[in-house]
Amino acid sequence: MDGLIIKGIGGFYYVKTSEGVFQAKGRGVFKKEGIVLAVGDEVSIDVLPDGDAVINSVKERKNHFVRPPIANVDSIVVVLAAAKPKPNFTLIDKFLIMAEKHGIEPVICINKCDLSPQEEVDSMAEIYSNAYSVVKTSSVTGQGIDELASLISGKKVAFAGPSGVGKSSITNKIIPEANMETGGISQKTKRGKHTTRHVEIFETLQGGLLFDTPGFTSFEILDAEEDELKELYPEIARYTGMCRFDNCRHLKEPGCAVRDAVEKGEINSKRYDSYLFHMDEIKNRKKY
Repeated sequence: MDGLIIKGIGGFYYVKTSEGVFQAKGRGVFKKEGIVLAVGDEVSIDVLPDGDAVINSVKERKNHFVRPPIANVDSIVVVLAAAKPKPNFTLIDKFLIMAEKHGIEPVICINKCDLSPQEEVDSMAEIYSNAYSVVKTSSVTGQGIDELASLISGKKVAFAGPSGVGKSSITNKIIPEANMETGGISQKTKRGKHTTRHVEIFETLQGGLLFDTPGFTSFEILDAEEDELKELYPEIARYTGMCRFDNCRHLKEPGCAVRDAVEKGEINSKRYDSYLFHMDEIKNRKKY
């Protein structure tokens, strides 16, 4: 019987099938072969006489993450707060680069819009609006929640972003029965209190499948190379082949169409600065 792993806790996996949800364990051969089962895996199971099940095989994955252990993600909603905590754009861009590298469609969600002036929210949105879908939300007023739910309809979606930006609160608005525990902001660190402790998939009314994950909050390692970074910024990738030199990295080369586009305001200067920052980070990483 085929099914989808929708939750994993303590070595047990909960597999949703056409005949209901079964608690299951993976066969020992997975451990021997170094296969770690993940929420989002499409699997084949055998149901045992006691009603539990055994996972026999895993179908080929579209993508896979070790931390958190999830697979087959279609879209990542990268959540930042308009205020409390202050946006960390370097971290946000790392999430976006990661998504692009894994062939995942990113969506930018600016939450807590009720806590910041409209012009500040619009200024944040402008940074990304030339590359991604941007949704402005508030889990307090309900602003933008229906728009976000519509954007992720029919997709397997993970939320990513620092603790305290309101990922669980948004999930509760989209899927009230999820009843996620929510945390406030630590007064000592001014950072979010982490509340999600295991990985689980919830189904939205619009037919989307929403991962709730504890592990995307501290993503720091940039897994990209110098020559591929320019392809992981969509607004920069659009200018591929337009520079004087085919191997242009859009740094100081003459006849660079990307730098020209930045000067004309066609590429947001903050995103270009982000590109330069991450390029330096990759170069420095190679030195050590």
